[in-house]
Amino acid sequence: AAGIPTWSPTVVLICRSTAYVWQSGRDAQFSADCGRMCSKPVLYKICDLKFVVEQGCNGSQPSYQEVSGAPVETKSSLGYAVGPVTIVLINVGKMIGTGVYSTPATILKGTGSVGTSMIFWALGLLTSGASLAVYLEYASYFPNRSGSEVVYLEQAFPRPKYFFPIAFAVQTVILSFSSGNAIVMAQYLFKIGDHTPSAWEKKGVAIACYTLVTLLLIFHTKTSYRISNAIGMIKVLTLVFIAITGLVVLGGHTRVQDPGANFRDAFEGKATGYGLTNSLVKIIFSYAGYENAFNIVNEIKNPVKTIKRNASYSLIIVTVLYILANVAYFAAVPKADIKTSGVTVASLFFTNVFGHAKGVKVFNLLIALSAFGNLIAVQIGQSRLIRECGRQGVLPFPKFWASTRPFGTPIGPYMVKWAVTVIMILAPPAGDAFNFITDLQTYPAAAFAFTMSVGLYMVRYRRKRLGVPRSEFRAWDAAVVFTILQNVYLLIMPWYPPTGGATGGDVSFWYATYCVTGIGILLLCGVYYYLWLYVLPKWGKYRIRQEVIVLEDGSSTNSLVKVALSDLEQWSRTHDAAGRLVVTGVEVEAKNESRSQQV
Repeated sequence: AAGIPTWSPTVVLICRSTAYVWQSGRDAQFSADCGRMCSKPVLYKICDLKFVVEQGCNGSQPSYQEVSGAPVETKSSLGYAVGPVTIVLINVGKMIGTGVYSTPATILKGTGSVGTSMIFWALGLLTSGASLAVYLEYASYFPNRSGSEVVYLEQAFPRPKYFFPIAFAVQTVILSFSSGNAIVMAQYLFKIGDHTPSAWEKKGVAIACYTLVTLLLIFHTKTSYRISNAIGMIKVLTLVFIAITGLVVLGGHTRVQDPGANFRDAFEGKATGYGLTNSLVKIIFSYAGYENAFNIVNEIKNPVKTIKRNASYSLIIVTVLYILANVAYFAAVPKADIKTSGVTVASLFFTNVFGHAKGVKVFNLLIALSAFGNLIAVQIGQSRLIRECGRQGVLPFPKFWASTRPFGTPIGPYMVKWAVTVIMILAPPAGDAFNFITDLQTYPAAAFAFTMSVGLYMVRYRRKRLGVPRSEFRAWDAAVVFTILQNVYLLIMPWYPPTGGATGGDVSFWYATYCVTGIGILLLCGVYYYLWLYVLPKWGKYRIRQEVIVLEDGSSTNSLVKVALSDLEQWSRTHDAAGRLVVTGVEVEAKNESRSQQV
C-alpha cells in the first residue's frame, strides 16, 4: 500500500475485528488476516498481545515476538565473529570445569558400583540432549536475539507485562558471581608453588585471576573468542590425555597393578535412594554449559542450523571424554580408595600413574587451567545474557547495559559481573556463608528452567493461532516433556533430607535454607513489580510506557518511562505498539465472514 513507512518493523495488534499494521519494506511474511484468531471466545484472553515481526542480518528467518520485549538488533553491534569452532569450544569450555576431576568419587559413592556410575555418566547425554532440543526450538523462533533464557521467558510469558523480565533480571544480576571458580583457581595456583595461603592471600589471588579474565575479554570481541577457543582446546586435550593414559594403563604398561580389578563384578555394591538421586543431580550439573552458545545467537550466521550441528558435536565430545576419563580413573585407582579418599579422584589417578611429585604438579596445573577456562566461557555467555536483561528496559540506565562502546564489547555487563564477583569473594567468610551463597544460585535458576520448558508450549500455541510458518526446528514432544520432568526433579530434590539429617548438608544449619531464600527472592521481585507497575503509578498519576532507543554504536534498547495521565493520548498518537516513534499507520479492516470460513 502506498504511504506505508519503510523504517518501522511490522506490528500486528491481535483484536476481534481489526488488525493495525505498521509495515517495513522488508519481505517479512505474516498472516494477513491474523485477526481471525480472535473469532473464537477462547482466544479473547490474548487479545491484548501485540506482535512485531523483525529480521536480523545473521541470515536467520524473521522472528515474531510480543512487542513488550527488547527490540531486535537488525545488525549485531557485537559483530558476527562466532563460527562453528567457537560454538563447540565455548560450550565445551563451560561444560568441562573442575567437576570432572572430583565428581566421579561422589557419583561412585551414590550409585554404589562402578557399572552404575558409568551408566549415569552416559545418561548425561540424554538429559542434556533433551534440554538442548528445547533451547534449539526457542532459538528457531527468536534467531536474532541473544541472551537465551532472558528472551525465551520474556516471549513465553509476556503477561503479566514485564514481570518475568524483572524477576529474571534481578536474579541474574545479583546472583551472577563466579567467585567459586575464581577461588578454586587461586587455591591450585598456590598448590603449584607448594605454598599454603592465608584467607586474604587466597582472596587476593582470586580477585587478580578474575580481573585478568575480565581484562582479556573487555577490549576486543574477536580476541575474547580466540582466547576462549584456545583454553577450550587445552581442556579437551587434557581429557584426551587422561583418556589415552587410561587406555595405556588398561593395557598393563604402567606401574598400576591389576588395572582391570574395578571392572570385574562392575555392578557389585548397593545404592541408596538418596545416593542415586543426588548422583543424578551431580550428573546434570556436570553437563551444564551445553546451552552457552544460545547466549550469543545474534552473533552467529545462520544460527539455527549452525548451533544445531555444532552444539550437538560439543555435547557428544564431552560425553565421550567424560566416559573415557572415568574409565581411566577406575583403571588406575582402586574403588575403595576412591570412596574413602578426601581428595579428588584425578589427583589419585595422576599420583598412581606418574608418582606423587609429578602427578600432583600436573594435576594442580590442570585444575587451575580448567577453572580459568570456565571463568572465560561463563563470563562471555553471561555478559550477553545480562546485556539482554538491560535491553528489556527493566534495569536502570538501559544505555549502560546495551552500549558496546568504546571497544565493541558489552563493557557494562562485564564490569557489573566483575564487581559482583569481587564482592562475593571478599564479603563472605569461608565455610557456611560461602557455601550458602553459592547454593543460592541454583534454586531460582532451576525454577526459571522449569518455567521456560513449560513455556515452550505457550509459544507453540500462539504461533499456531497466528498462522506463522513452521520454524526451522521443532523438538520432539517426548524431549520437551522429559525436560519438564527433569526440571521438576531439580526443584523437588533439594528438599529431600540428606543422609546426615536436617544439618547434614554443606552448611551447619538447615539444609534447605537456600531453597527458602531463593523462593523469598522471587516473591520479593513480585512485590517490587506490583509496587512499581501499579501502586506507584496510581499514586503519582502516571503510567509506565516503553520507548525504543537507538544508540550511536547501532545498539537498540527499550527504555521504560513515566508518562503523565494527561499525556497518554499524545503518547499513543506518536508511538507505535513497540515504542517507536511513528508517522502514520495503515488500518486494515478484517473481514469477519472470510475469517470465519478460514477458522
